[in-house]
Amino acid sequence: MQPVQIDLTLADIAIRLCLTLIAAGMIGFNRETHDHTAGLRTTMLVGLAAAVCMVLANILIGTTGKTATSFVNFDPMRLPLGVLTGVGFIGGGAILKHQMSITGVTTAATLWIMTAIGLCFGAGQLILGGLAAGLGFFTLLAMKWLEQHFRRKNLAIVTILTPDGLSSVDLDRLIGPLGCRTRLLRWNRMAESDQKKIVFEIEWWRAIATEPSYDFIKIIEANYHVDKFVVIRYEV
Repeated sequence: MQPVQIDLTLADIAIRLCLTLIAAGMIGFNRETHDHTAGLRTTMLVGLAAAVCMVLANILIGTTGKTATSFVNFDPMRLPLGVLTGVGFIGGGAILKHQMSITGVTTAATLWIMTAIGLCFGAGQLILGGLAAGLGFFTLLAMKWLEQHFRRKNLAIVTILTPDGLSSVDLDRLIGPLGCRTRLLRWNRMAESDQKKIVFEIEWWRAIATEPSYDFIKIIEANYHVDKFVVIRYEV
C-alpha cells in the first residue's frame, strides 16, 4: 500500500487526473464500441469527477496540531463517500426495463467501478487504481466473449386458433425435439365462430453466439392456424 501524501503539488494532481482519464478512456471505449447507454464521455466524466473529489478531500485534510499518523479529518472524507452514493443515480438512469428484459445493469456497474478507480487515483493509490482498471477492462472484454457462449432463456407468446382443444402436451410433441417447452396461459371461445383462441408461452434456450432460429414456429404454423406470435424475451 502506498503511503498517503499530504502535500500535493500540481504535478501530483496532474498525474492522478491523467491516469484516471486513461483508465476511464480504456473502459469507456469498450462501452462506446458496444453502443451502450454510458459511453466514452460519460465514463471519463464519472471517473474524473471521482478523482477530483478525492484530490479535493486530500487537500482539505487538516494536519495542524496532529501527528503524521493521526491527521485524518472525517469531514473531508464525506466528499468521496457522497460521490459513491451520487453515482448510483447515474447508474440507475442507465438501467432500462422492457417487458421481461432488463438492460444496462453492466453499464451501471461499469460506472460504479470507474468511480472507485477514480477515487483510488485521486487518493494517490496509483498501483491499486491501475490494478482495478486492468481487472475491470479484462472483465468487460474477456467475460463478454465468455457470456456469448452461455445458454440464455428466451420466451415467446403464440396465439393459436383451432376448433378443437389443444394442450401444451400436444405442442411439446411437435416442438419438444427442438428444445422448446410450452405452457398454456389461457383460452377462450370466440363469439363469432366455433373456434377457440388458445395462448401459449414458449420457452427455449440458446447461446447468444449461435444463429437465431424460429423453426419451431414454422412447425406450429404447418399444423395449426397461428393468429399471433410475439417474442417477449430474446437475448442478444
